[in-house]
Amino acid sequence: MSNEFDIIKKYFSEFPQRSDVILGVGDDAAILQPPKGHDLVITTDTLISGVHFPEQTSAESIGHKSLAVNLSDLAAMGAKPLWFTLALTLPEADSEWLSDFSQGLKNLAARYQVALVGGDTTRGPLSITIQACGSVPEGRAVRRSGASPGDDIYVTGTLGDAGFGLASVQGKIKLSDADRIFCERKLNHPEPRVSAGMGLLTLATAMIDCSDGFAADLGHILEQSKNGAEVQIKKLPLSTPVKNALEKQNDYSFPLAAGDDFELIFTASPESRNEIAALEDVLDCSITWVGKITQKPGLLLREKSGELYNLKKTGYQHFE
Repeated sequence: MSNEFDIIKKYFSEFPQRSDVILGVGDDAAILQPPKGHDLVITTDTLISGVHFPEQTSAESIGHKSLAVNLSDLAAMGAKPLWFTLALTLPEADSEWLSDFSQGLKNLAARYQVALVGGDTTRGPLSITIQACGSVPEGRAVRRSGASPGDDIYVTGTLGDAGFGLASVQGKIKLSDADRIFCERKLNHPEPRVSAGMGLLTLATAMIDCSDGFAADLGHILEQSKNGAEVQIKKLPLSTPVKNALEKQNDYSFPLAAGDDFELIFTASPESRNEIAALEDVLDCSITWVGKITQKPGLLLREKSGELYNLKKTGYQHFE
C-alpha cells in the first residue's frame, strides 16, 4: 500500500517545469516568481464524484476535467495559466486509477505549460480540488462587469453537447452511437478556451465561462454590468449531434441551461467585429454572434418568429 509521499513521488512529480517556480512540489509550500508588470489571477474548483462527474467516469477523464475547469476560469479573465495546486481525496490508493488520473492531468498541463507546484492527498470520498493561477498585464483582466448597452454578445464553440452527453450517460435520452460518443467526449473532456481568452483580452468588454448554463452565466454578466440582453435563439451555435437531438424535440433547454460547456460567453463593442472575425481565423474554435446587450434589465430569448422563448430553468445551482 502506497503512503502519501509515495503517491506524490510516483504520480505527481513529472509535470511541466517552469523557470518562475523557485520551489515546487516536495516542501511545505511553493515559492513562485510572479511576472513583472502583471496581476495574478487565482481560481479554485472542487469536483465531487456523483456531482460534477458520473461515478463511472474514467480516471483519465477526471484528471483532464479537474484541470480544464480551472483553466477555463482563467481563460474567462483573459489570463495566461502558470501554476496549479492539487488537493486529492481518495477512498483508496488504487495504482491503476492514480496512473490514469495523473496522466489525464499531465497531458493537459503539458499542452499549456502549467506547473504543478504543490497540494495534498488524503483518504476519504473521492473529490478533487485544484487552485490554478495565471497572469494578465496589470489592470487588464476582463471582468463580468464591463458590458454596455449596444455591445454584441458572442459565444465560442458550441452549446449543449455536454448536457446531452450527461443525459445519455444517465439513460434519459437515446442518441445514435456516433452522437453519443461525441457528446460524452465533450462532457468528459471539455476544452478550456485558453487561446481564445488571451486573444480577447483587448477586445472583450465582459467575459465568463459557460459552466452552469448559457442563460445563467450570461445572467451573471447582466447582473454585474447592470444591463439586460436580447439573444436570438436560432443564432446559438449547435453541433450536428445537438441539432439531430433537437429535431426530435424542440427543447432548447440543453443548449441554454444544461451547463458543463466550458465555452466563453463575452461581449464586445460593434467596432471590434472585424478584429473578432480575424481572431476566429487563427483559433481552433468558432466564435458566434448571438445577440445584443440592452439597457432594459432582464434576458429576452427571441425565437425566429419573433416570439419570446420561455426557459423554465436557466442553469445549474448547488443547494437548489
